[in-house]
Amino acid sequence: MTDKSNIGKRRAAAIEKNSTGYNARRQEIINAAAQVFKVRGYRGTKLADIAKVLGVDRVSLYYYISSKDEVFEEVVTGVVIANTDRIIEIRDSSIPVREKLRETIEHVMNAYAENYPFLYVYLQENLSHVAASRVEWATKMREVNRRYTQALVDIIQQGYDSGEFRQVAPADVVANGVLGMVSWTNRWFDPNRSQVSAEVIGKGYADIIIDGLCTK
Repeated sequence: MTDKSNIGKRRAAAIEKNSTGYNARRQEIINAAAQVFKVRGYRGTKLADIAKVLGVDRVSLYYYISSKDEVFEEVVTGVVIANTDRIIEIRDSSIPVREKLRETIEHVMNAYAENYPFLYVYLQENLSHVAASRVEWATKMREVNRRYTQALVDIIQQGYDSGEFRQVAPADVVANGVLGMVSWTNRWFDPNRSQVSAEVIGKGYADIIIDGLCTK
């Protein structure tokens, strides 16, 4: 029987050592996990599924990762936070508000492609239904989601306040509509297969939304 406690100690020591080879293999496992999560979802994925993609046995994964939860959180946390920070930066910039909205939409779409499939994996996760061991992480990420959405709401409201955007609906309604439009691409967009680039999609969506909002 495998001594997971011993493996855990070896894993902790390897992480602390910061070995290039170890880190590269761990990242390879994380990338493979992202692909499996994309297909099966979080709840439908087992470590054995990730091991199968890599052509190894499940036990060998424990030297690099402690659990499915750890892999999932590793897959999405960094890119989600970085994406949120960028949108907040755009909101707080001094560029015209219509350019803020355009840059936000284009950035989100490009981020989906650059971090594929990490952000799409995250979109599939229901943070309201997580195991007790993941409550702290889920709480943190719900706050990140709130900041992300609020930044876009603020941009829409800035356009209303300046008179640059027509007040077609409350700012939060418009913001959620924009997010829904762009996020729905998780159902059909794969940057490795799509004949249309993320850049083209982002620019097209931005044109549609901004043309519908701008007063002139």
